[in-house]
Amino acid sequence: MTAATSSRRANAPDYSILITAVALIVIGLIFVYSASFAVALSAYDDVNYFVVRQAAAAVIGLVLMFALMRFDYHHLRVVSPLLMIVAILALAAVLFVGSDAYGARRWIGFGSLPPFQPSEFAKLALIIYIAAWLASRGRDVRSFAVGFTPFVGLVGIVAALVLMEPDTGTATILVLTTAALFFLAGASLTHLFTLAAIGGVTGFLLVVGSSYRADRITSFVDADNDPSGLGFQVLQLLIALGSGGIEGLGLGFSRQKFFYIPGAHTDGIFAIIGEEVGFIGAVVVLALFAYLVYRGFRVALNARDDFGSYLAMGVVCWIAFQTLINIGGVTRSIPLTGIPLPFVSYGGSSLVMVMAGIGVLLSVSRFSKESAAARPARRQPRPREATPRSRRGYSEASGASRAI
Repeated sequence: MTAATSSRRANAPDYSILITAVALIVIGLIFVYSASFAVALSAYDDVNYFVVRQAAAAVIGLVLMFALMRFDYHHLRVVSPLLMIVAILALAAVLFVGSDAYGARRWIGFGSLPPFQPSEFAKLALIIYIAAWLASRGRDVRSFAVGFTPFVGLVGIVAALVLMEPDTGTATILVLTTAALFFLAGASLTHLFTLAAIGGVTGFLLVVGSSYRADRITSFVDADNDPSGLGFQVLQLLIALGSGGIEGLGLGFSRQKFFYIPGAHTDGIFAIIGEEVGFIGAVVVLALFAYLVYRGFRVALNARDDFGSYLAMGVVCWIAFQTLINIGGVTRSIPLTGIPLPFVSYGGSSLVMVMAGIGVLLSVSRFSKESAAARPARRQPRPREATPRSRRGYSEASGASRAI
């Protein structure tokens, strides 16, 4: 076996990441049903409408997660340009042939199949491409012409297509995740401050130029002045969290899910968790996310190459940023953005793609230095001891004499 083949030999994945992800998925299915059955009964005359679709997405996600876990992540570097092209074409296509819902065009329908959200696929595709791109640049990432300019151009194109849907929350996650990778790859502080300035100016222009984004800021800053209008959703989320107390009202006993919280089973599901299982239950969910992020960082730090390290870090940052933004909006720490809570909120595209991301993370963990160190060394066969020539001659002579 060559040294290159030995270094690429796969080991067992990080099962703690797998178990934590599955636990969050199970929690999500429980609370999707609890938070949605009233809306499902009213709109579709079927209390199981949303949870059945979420369970189907979970099954698809599990298949994809295990497939990617068994897949050698090094091959993703080769197909990363193709994935990026497909993502950009899908984001462009949704603007022309996408389905309109809730004042946005974010989904592409395929007949009787559930619609797919290309921006969710774009998250993983962009992470894979940027990880491969940064790994190939090395120290050139600090160059303005070779590093900064191409990075801003590519991320800007993808973010602009997502903003045109419009989907500010997803665009924010894309920019934050890739900027974190750019920083970890060794970008200069000047470039990072420039990125921050570009992001600040762009954000200001987006808020000024769009009434719905301005309303989100108003509802965050001054929700109490319009409790039945702009501030309604924010205040109802806080009421749900406060009603749960320490231990909660009991699983299934939420009151705010009965048409008080818009999107209680989607981006508002953490409020229902806090209402039904209280502060203790909410902390358990947060602890699961924190542990998942911690183990993901361990995988990134123990990756055997730069590509694996950036890939793992990208998936971890994606999940961490999306979790913080969702919970920050629910708790009124930041303005609401309407993005789902990973693994937990209702949304087939989101669930399938975040599970695919976990599959990639587990693939990196199979080839990590930590797993290689934990693997018992293979026992090498003991070489046969050569018989000294003099002794061999003596034996042959003795045999000959005995034969005579």
